[in-house]
Amino acid sequence: MDTVVLYIVALVLFALSFIKDRKKTLMAINKGLKAIEGILPQFLAVVVIIAMVLALLDPAAISKVLGRESGVFGFLMAALVGAVTLVPGFVAFPAAGELLENGAGVLQIAAFVSSLMMVGVITLPMEMAVFGKKAAILRNLFAFIFSLFAAFFVAWIVSLGVAV
Repeated sequence: MDTVVLYIVALVLFALSFIKDRKKTLMAINKGLKAIEGILPQFLAVVVIIAMVLALLDPAAISKVLGRESGVFGFLMAALVGAVTLVPGFVAFPAAGELLENGAGVLQIAAFVSSLMMVGVITLPMEMAVFGKKAAILRNLFAFIFSLFAAFFVAWIVSLGVAV
């Protein structure tokens, strides 16, 4: 029901925008389409990779590597993979949802997503050039540590039944 309301609000606002300034509205639509065009190759590549992983690994295998019973190994593995992966958030969150549905643990997926969003091992050279070596390394180190705490916090919230 919420989705329907959001679509209706979006359509009403779009209509108002179109009535107010047709040229700007069409320009905004073109910019949005170009943004989608730029994002689409990355999105499709990650969707294909996730689909292949889900096809090759059954839920039991995913659960063994990233499930609750994977323990500290699965938690740290997920956090490290997230830290070295360069995937946009709009791709990471649906992928995380699929992994959760197929047996991955909340703590492990939270560690993956939080380190993915906060740590930038791949972008570290560029960060060092802009901020300096010490600042870039410290930022990434503290971001990684904080991402672990964030994962525990998310898992704790989910265990309380506040979120799914």
